[in-house]
Amino acid sequence: MIGLELGADDFIVKPFGVKEVVARIRAVTRRSIRKHSAEAERQAFKLGDIEVVPEELKVYRDGKASEISLRDLKILSCFHRLAGKVVDRDTLFNDAWGLDHMPSSRTLDQHISQLRKRIEIDSTDPRIIRTVHGAGYRYEG
Repeated sequence: MIGLELGADDFIVKPFGVKEVVARIRAVTRRSIRKHSAEAERQAFKLGDIEVVPEELKVYRDGKASEISLRDLKILSCFHRLAGKVVDRDTLFNDAWGLDHMPSSRTLDQHISQLRKRIEIDSTDPRIIRTVHGAGYRYEG
């Protein structure tokens, strides 16, 4: 109880399961999105054939939901905001990891690869997040 009085959002009593921890992290993330995001950033938006719903941390294709992380949401929001433009690596790092993060080229590549597996119909032939060799990535819009 002292932790809550000192500003904690939640706590977990031992023993606890992994599913409970994940569910609580997602709940705190949703509360954070509602509290700190502007109204426009909380609105659902489309990227190709998927609908991104920020407040649910989910993407929908043909009525089927897939969960995404807060970092995935930040990356997808960046592509939506900059539709049609090449998004360079620094912009993606700053938007998704923050200005104080020391970028590693493999970190971004691996994250985009995993995100494509969740949102693309065929991650080997992406239609939403396309690679622009030597420059970054692009969402055509």
